[in-house]
Amino acid sequence: QVQLVESGGGLVQAGGSLRLACAASGRTFSSYAMGWFRQAPGKEREFVASISQNGYRSTHADSVKGRFIISRDNTKKTVYLQMNSLKPEDTAVYYCAAAETPSSLVVVSSRLLYTYWGQGTQVTVSS
Repeated sequence: QVQLVESGGGLVQAGGSLRLACAASGRTFSSYAMGWFRQAPGKEREFVASISQNGYRSTHADSVKGRFIISRDNTKKTVYLQMNSLKPEDTAVYYCAAAETPSSLVVVSSRLLYTYWGQGTQVTVSS
């Protein structure tokens, strides 16, 4: 079992920045690829970013590429999402998730492959 708790959400003006954090507890954090997803009202949950077990590989959705950066600190069992140049369309509940992967270099973009999910943190970007 892995428990995930997100933090760092809030209200920010367009163009601003936020840094989300997701703290994990339970089984070995470094055994999981980690991901961030978001869900806006009335929309499906969508992929934002993923990072491999060892942090050497990451991938980001086209909609956030160049603005958001995923990172992780395995010693702190925490994954981060640095969000810059925020736009009103980034408004959503942001979730972190953990996926068991066969290799330390695998990143996962499909939400169906994630086993554990946090409760989410609200990000609101005002125009």
